[in-house]
Amino acid sequence: MSVGDIDTPSGEFDFAANLLPFDPLDPAFQADPYPFFRLVRETAPALCTQPGMWVVTGFRECSAVLRNPKFGHGDGRLVASQITHDAEGNVVRPFVFMDPPDHTRIRSLVTKAFSARMVERLRPTAERLVGELLAAAMSGPADEPVDLMAELAFALPSNLISELLGMPPQDKPLFEQWSSALGRGLDPDFMLSPEEMQRRDQARTEFDGYFAELARRRRAEPADDLVSALVAVEEDGRNLSMSELVSTCRLLLSAGYLSTAHLIGNGVNALLRHPEQFEWFRAHPDQVAGVVEELLRYDSPVQTAGMRTALQDTEIGDQPVSAGEGAMLLVGAANRDPAAFPDPDRLDVSRKPERNLGFGIGAHFCVGAPLARLTTQVALTALAGLRVELATDDAPRINNLVLRGFAELPVFLRAA
Repeated sequence: MSVGDIDTPSGEFDFAANLLPFDPLDPAFQADPYPFFRLVRETAPALCTQPGMWVVTGFRECSAVLRNPKFGHGDGRLVASQITHDAEGNVVRPFVFMDPPDHTRIRSLVTKAFSARMVERLRPTAERLVGELLAAAMSGPADEPVDLMAELAFALPSNLISELLGMPPQDKPLFEQWSSALGRGLDPDFMLSPEEMQRRDQARTEFDGYFAELARRRRAEPADDLVSALVAVEEDGRNLSMSELVSTCRLLLSAGYLSTAHLIGNGVNALLRHPEQFEWFRAHPDQVAGVVEELLRYDSPVQTAGMRTALQDTEIGDQPVSAGEGAMLLVGAANRDPAAFPDPDRLDVSRKPERNLGFGIGAHFCVGAPLARLTTQVALTALAGLRVELATDDAPRINNLVLRGFAELPVFLRAA
């Protein structure tokens, strides 16, 4: 079987049918993208699928592009759907879609505000929340399944991140309302319906207005939260502009919250489908950090690092790439590359942790990774002390190219 043998049954795919040698809207792809990725990678780890466009599936090749300063976002042509304007007409471009020196400056400021100390301080809160959420989920009849996504995977990071940002408790439903539309909006426009694009744009407008007002309040009356830290952080006499601050908060919501939720959901699903791996984890709870890294590699919640543009003539592996050409980086495929990970399609939570691309690499390493790891470690540690069983073999997946996860994950939860 070759790439040319992969069906694209939707019959309505133009841009993606030319860019990708498979249909990301195909239910078979949504259920299990890894056989599709393997066929593409075996054809070429960096495959030119149309003039000037590359699909990159190899670990070495994806890593090289992410580290190569000759690749970037340039004029933003390939990430136009993520670039907006504020009420004054100023361009709002999240820093992950910027190139140096702007990317370097803003990332440095955000990293100073979103410190490891701030994240670690949330651990007791995370442990308390997990206990409360699981107790509530188990309060019903033992023979009735609960939706682990709603009861834990979404609820835990939602509570943590909204608290981190300083949102009043009564406003948390807004957070969850915006996250659904913004998460869907991470996909390129060709994968979105007109209604989905409208919901994304409305959520952006509402979110940006809310956090601009919250930032103004925190500037006048600082609190012990991330928005106050982002308002105050300074380097070489420069602060974040209002549009930079708001777009950073929006990125934390749309990417950070959802990637954490789906890391928990995908991880629990993988452990329950490989009970011997769950038993190993139960016997070695002190190895939870390595377990989370293997789950991140095995079924990454973030499947693509998006599009990159060649800013000047360069190469991907041994393939020459001309300035202006684009590359889509499929990090979910790279994390299953046998050249980087022995027996990559096997879940092995005792595997020696190796650097995977689930949270990026180098200058593009996710600044929210410490919070996602902490949250997932706390959730899995608590679940390891319970009896957990899948209630169905056919839980519905979300329809998304950038993110991979479950819309629902019905499980039975019982005391051990």
